[in-house]
Amino acid sequence: MATRTQSRSRSAIRLEKADLLELYRLMLLSRRLDDKEIQLKRQQRIFFQISSAGHEAVTAAAAKVFRPGYDWFYLYYRDRALCLGLGMTATEQLLSAVAAADDPNSGGRQMPSHWGHKDLNIVNMSSPTGTQFLQAVGAAETSLRALADERTRDLSPGDEVVLCTAGEGTTSEGEFWEALNTACNLKLPVVFLIEDNGYAISVPVEVNTAGGSISKLVQSFPNLLIQEVDGCDPLASYDVMLKAHDYARQRKGPALVHAHVIRPYSHSLSDDEVHYRSASERDADAARDPLKTFPAHLLAEGVATEAELALIATQVAEEIDVATDIALASPQPATDTIYRYVYSPDVDPTAEQFDTEDDPQFSGAPTTMVDLINSCLRDEMVRDPRILLFGQDVADVSREANLGEVKGKGGVFKVTWGLQKQFGGIRVYNSPLAEANIVGRAIGLATRGMKPVVEIQFFDYIWPAYMQLRDEMALMRWRSNNANASPVVVRVTYGGYLKGGAVYHSQTGAAIFTGVPGLRVICPATALDANGLLRTAIRCEDPVLFLEHKHLYRQAYNKGMYPGPNFMIPFGKANVVRAGTDATVITYGAVVQRTLQAARNLEEATGQSVEVIDLRSLNPVDWDTIATSVRKTNRVIVAYEDSLSWGYGSEISAKIASDMFEWLDAPVKRVAATDTFVAYAPELEDVILPQVESLQKAMAEILAY
Repeated sequence: MATRTQSRSRSAIRLEKADLLELYRLMLLSRRLDDKEIQLKRQQRIFFQISSAGHEAVTAAAAKVFRPGYDWFYLYYRDRALCLGLGMTATEQLLSAVAAADDPNSGGRQMPSHWGHKDLNIVNMSSPTGTQFLQAVGAAETSLRALADERTRDLSPGDEVVLCTAGEGTTSEGEFWEALNTACNLKLPVVFLIEDNGYAISVPVEVNTAGGSISKLVQSFPNLLIQEVDGCDPLASYDVMLKAHDYARQRKGPALVHAHVIRPYSHSLSDDEVHYRSASERDADAARDPLKTFPAHLLAEGVATEAELALIATQVAEEIDVATDIALASPQPATDTIYRYVYSPDVDPTAEQFDTEDDPQFSGAPTTMVDLINSCLRDEMVRDPRILLFGQDVADVSREANLGEVKGKGGVFKVTWGLQKQFGGIRVYNSPLAEANIVGRAIGLATRGMKPVVEIQFFDYIWPAYMQLRDEMALMRWRSNNANASPVVVRVTYGGYLKGGAVYHSQTGAAIFTGVPGLRVICPATALDANGLLRTAIRCEDPVLFLEHKHLYRQAYNKGMYPGPNFMIPFGKANVVRAGTDATVITYGAVVQRTLQAARNLEEATGQSVEVIDLRSLNPVDWDTIATSVRKTNRVIVAYEDSLSWGYGSEISAKIASDMFEWLDAPVKRVAATDTFVAYAPELEDVILPQVESLQKAMAEILAY
């Protein structure tokens, strides 16, 4: 049952004078850095400013409790004092403000106050509010999963705690509730610090939060320690942060600290709070300002003298002056660095080391794509204890006591069947029915060194996870300037041709993801290709979206033999599945087999020879193989299952028309699905999706041009 403490007593605080003066110094340094950035912004010497003013007391107190480089931190933009207390310097923070190349937060790639510091375990943050919650849960989950095998113990020191901070407005995001649900369910060592300044830009807390108090709303969560505190009081804040940290460190469960703070400055320099806050309300905040009340307390209690506080102020001013001079003199990032760290600089999945396709060690009888994906997962989990499998229904059972009595689920398509029985529920497990939960947790796990291979049950339902996929997973390495990475493999079933799949079980849309820098997108058409490409996906260090076409899972024509545990196909290597001389069709997925049949039919009827290229890898693309074929045949069709307009084939067609125009004897032609959705009625589905007949007709037309 949740517990709740209203803590404003200072009797439990046992801080020495040096600690108290250091708290004040951190708070003052944070405020003066805000003031300096505001000055620089008005001088047009920096480009953006958002302050931490009013949040200094609770965040400075948190820095005294949590352990930099040992605990882990998922922060938000008002945590300047916390970062200073953990060890980030004033110079480093101003390097971020001026977008310097040496900025440790992002190398000048993100706005100021988007904190990140590899040595301190501050995971690089982003602008979308609330995405840090699920990642923090995944990071906290690492200690639970890493201890399962001796070879992963170095990933988990043992009693580390994850601190996740946010404003009260962000608790309106669904991912906050998903994170609390999982953290409480698994009793994870994560502390959620909600810094409640009463406003989400101009929207007051009672509009964002039913009843106006997030700590009251969450009281029913089991295993959750709830602390509510005056976040403008650094001593009371220290007390409750210490309790929360101890609770999580002892693995009793997560904690939530609801700290009431103020916002004495506007939301940012792009905002003016005078337009929506009354003078009396702003005056009330000013009376609680910790930069006034705390030094007054130190003087009243005889802890410090006026001279000592003045000396601290002088030293802070000098430190900021020096930091400002250094930051303004620091070089900007070189323009030729923009492509660095879009992908891993160390592991290239297109390289020769991933090409063992010509030396398979075949054994057994031909089997289905489902079976060869399963065997790849099994091989890789034996090889690497960091690999975790989770998602909806992927486990054999959630109640492991039933394993001996039941056959087991292993996914709705049985792709992961038997893996939990072999590797245990600590490595193969079910998630809540929440796609953002799956991907967000996986990012947190991967950032700390685990290798999650997660499943989204249907591509049609991937969209709640799109924020985590697009703004977090794909961007993590680039935005942090290679300080953090999230090499997650996201397996997802894909596509139509199901005879009854209808609108919400037949969706495609590869182009939505292939246009995301930093994300590899793969779509195999055969069982053997699925095995080799998945192994590459797991062993590479980039995030991968692995599209598994449902229609191809158990087809007889694409079966393959087990190729051994080291069979890999590099990304960006297409397969010429049918040689030809008169035209080229570039395709992938379930359209490959239909294209082959259409090409055979055409050759039997006319003698004309069509070359068929199975891309296999949608990003990166094998442009060399495409160019070689275009130079040979001089006519091109791009065939794909996405809708015709703005689909994946549009970019392929455009690049061919742009870069290979001199080799073309006819316009590039596209064959694709109609610009509609896929219908339930089989007769309608046949008309909507590319078929052998429509492909053969397109071939005849381009050959007659």
